[in-house]
Amino acid sequence: MARGAVAWRALERGALGRWLRKVAPVVVPVLLAIADAVLVNGLELALELGVSVVAATALLLRRRFPLLVFLFTLPGLYIGYIWFAPMIGLYTLAARRPGRARLGICAVLLIAAHFFPYPMSDFELTAYRENTLVLIDACVTSAAPIALGLLVRTRRELASRVEDLTRSLRREDRLLADRVKTTERARLAREMHDVVAHQVSLISLQAGAVQVSTADEAARAGARTIRELSVRTLEELRHMVGVLRADGGEAAEARGLAPQPDLEELPRLIEMSALDVTYERGVVAGASGAKTVERAAFRTVQEALTNVRKHAPGARVRVRVDPVDTVDTVDTVGGERGARTGPAGGADAGRADTGGADAGRAAQGLRVEIRNGPPDATATAPALPGGGHGLVGLRERAQSLGGTLEARHTSDGGFVVRAEFPYGAG
Repeated sequence: MARGAVAWRALERGALGRWLRKVAPVVVPVLLAIADAVLVNGLELALELGVSVVAATALLLRRRFPLLVFLFTLPGLYIGYIWFAPMIGLYTLAARRPGRARLGICAVLLIAAHFFPYPMSDFELTAYRENTLVLIDACVTSAAPIALGLLVRTRRELASRVEDLTRSLRREDRLLADRVKTTERARLAREMHDVVAHQVSLISLQAGAVQVSTADEAARAGARTIRELSVRTLEELRHMVGVLRADGGEAAEARGLAPQPDLEELPRLIEMSALDVTYERGVVAGASGAKTVERAAFRTVQEALTNVRKHAPGARVRVRVDPVDTVDTVDTVGGERGARTGPAGGADAGRADTGGADAGRAAQGLRVEIRNGPPDATATAPALPGGGHGLVGLRERAQSLGGTLEARHTSDGGFVVRAEFPYGAG
């Protein structure tokens, strides 16, 4: 039983099932009308059988020309005494071309074709009982297909309206969800501004005071760097708050106003990192025109240097940015492979290879590699908080651009982060 049901469902969903669902509603009524004509008239009555078969065959066009087909079936009812063809024709007319006047006239025609005999000389006006029964039968024969056709049409209209209502409700749900998101984003923007902006402003003010009051050149340079970093942080925070508060076109405008760092900013970033960094650049900033890729490369270096400060204080760092002829994208299932607690990543790394869902190759890419050695045992690790999401975000960024990201320990106790991006993604 189960196998039979599975086979029947497979047949329904297959090409044969779709073909049958398309052809059966057209062919089956014609076959029924032909069978009715043969059973009623037999094979001897040539005229009656011919007219009935023509009426039955006309049903092939009943969906396109319902009124004309119904009129073609009336001679079959009047001469051949068939019922299926005119009733099916009248049902199709009621379902597809409803109209009170049209249906009323067609109903009267069907009643007349059913009530008056062929030939008209056989009509007996004085046979009241028999004529009354035939008239009632003719009225029922005409009313039933009209009622059924109108019922089917009403059901279709109700189904269409329910579908429209469902789409409208879904649209309202999406609008409500967007409104809730907008409200939450505005709340987050207020919280971010109140909590972070105030503290960073105090840091900038304190650094400015130290810069003015101290006579030590090294301390003054450090205070200047802190102040510049604070100002830049406030700028990025202001633009981010604008993005969170904006909605629709305003959000796009806010994103356009947000700072867009690229490879030209890398030397300044490395200079202000306060790390022992060797920068090897094999590509000219802006040469490819792929600003999205350069921005992703900048964020990758920024996050890797932050992780070095957290987990490998005093380590030497080498940053390489090189062009690459091809960028392989691999299918990764499962995301990260294990957690790491070593340098340059903390608990948020592990080895991760990310890429597109399908294997492929994209010509002309950019490779970014940040490699650090083991931490200096004499250096003090700063007590910086870590959320464990740094390399996860880099992995998602690389995946969105169709690139790859690898983060792993090295044999000398250091750590390496390597990312490759296709320029076509920018």
